[in-house]
Amino acid sequence: MMTPESQSVGGVIVERELRFTLVELSHACDVDATRIIALVEEGVLPAAGDSPDQWWFEGVLLRRARRALRLSADLHLDAGGTAVVLDLLDEIEWLRAQLRAAGVSASAARTRP
Repeated sequence: MMTPESQSVGGVIVERELRFTLVELSHACDVDATRIIALVEEGVLPAAGDSPDQWWFEGVLLRRARRALRLSADLHLDAGGTAVVLDLLDEIEWLRAQLRAAGVSASAARTRP
């Protein structure tokens, strides 16, 4: 039996300097490269480079790619639908940050007329 002190948490720290090729990002996300290409074509993931075989992705995009793929699978969305959902989630995060900066909790903001 594990005690709270003996439980471990796994995670990956991705530095900003880390870059992924298309193949590396698809392996890190455990998907075929065509899924990543579709996300790039929909604007979900920005890629640097002129063509898929030259693309590279900043390390911080690993989290966004995994989130996009998880949403796509969980909600049965195509790349376009995933892009819309991610845009809305980004907007919600930005609005919540604005509320926090103004000293207003999100729950208090919902109850205002």
